[in-house]
Amino acid sequence: KVKPQLEEKEGKTFDVFTAVEFKTQVVAGTNYFIKVHVGNDEFMHLRVFRSLPHENKPLSLHGYQSSKTKHDELAFF
Repeated sequence: KVKPQLEEKEGKTFDVFTAVEFKTQVVAGTNYFIKVHVGNDEFMHLRVFRSLPHENKPLSLHGYQSSKTKHDELAFF
């Protein structure tokens, strides 16, 4: 659901977009930190926010880090 948001921010499309690892952080909702394989040896780390159920808001991309590798540690940012 956040792939189009990332593609818009990056100004390109991703043929490969596969989550390979994730962590969560509970706030007033949930932050998901997701390592995504975007093709070749390229990875990106995404921070996706899911609001509380009663707010009825869609998932939103709150931040990302590009130029990551498969072995870069997925950390909160």
